[in-house]
Amino acid sequence: MSITRALLALAALCAGMASACAAEPALPLWEAGVFGGTAVTPAYPGASEHSARTLALPFVIYRGKVLRADRSGVGARLLETDRLGFDIGFALSLPARSSDVPARRGMPDLGTLVEFGPRLTIKLAEPTPQGRLSLELPLRAVIEARGGLRRQGATFEPRLVYRLQDVEQAWHVDASLGAVLGNAAINDYFYGVAPAFATAQRPSYTAKSGLMLTRLGLGASYRLQRDWRAFAFVRYDNYTGAANHASPLLRQNSGTSAGIGLLWTWRRSSRMAVD
Repeated sequence: MSITRALLALAALCAGMASACAAEPALPLWEAGVFGGTAVTPAYPGASEHSARTLALPFVIYRGKVLRADRSGVGARLLETDRLGFDIGFALSLPARSSDVPARRGMPDLGTLVEFGPRLTIKLAEPTPQGRLSLELPLRAVIEARGGLRRQGATFEPRLVYRLQDVEQAWHVDASLGAVLGNAAINDYFYGVAPAFATAQRPSYTAKSGLMLTRLGLGASYRLQRDWRAFAFVRYDNYTGAANHASPLLRQNSGTSAGIGLLWTWRRSSRMAVD
């Protein structure tokens, strides 16, 4: 979930790309190129089935004073101090077809989801010159884009993030521990079963607000050459304490996502960014 919901393939790939875009010693105002990779994730949070996706897409990094599109996300940076950061950003999740998931067969598909909202970042410590520990607090509205735009609820994803990179910034590692909480609407979107879609094996269920999952993540990137960078990530999600563990659509106690890829920078600005 940056949330970005990383359980769906595009979010997972973007998270990998985010690690891949670690800052270089001299930061151009903008960079453009192509990234491609393969990710395997659960079809939706708590699904028994996994989806494998391979994508190759253009990317643009822009490091303006306010508007940003970099390894921290895409959005507007409104505040940046030595201890605090505050920005507005968004994330995107790919759709999932219910016909591919036996537990959801006959139910509406899960559409493309756009998450938009503020994030507060508190810088807790710098135990080494190369390492930083932060607390991130993103709160986001979830909008479904399928036959129009519909609001499907809101999520909150507090997480601790430890970022580490070498002095020459050839490699970059992110480790994170957090939780995803959702209101009743977004939980019902994933785990609710309306009476019209109930079966003998799938009783009707109305979801409630609360914990969706806890998450442990690890991402890394390595600069192969000036214009080439490799990245990989793995994430473990646990649903044991989820508020809607009784839902017939929540089929697993845990789920794992993983992906690998390459990023190629085609052009970069001669003008440097000014923070």
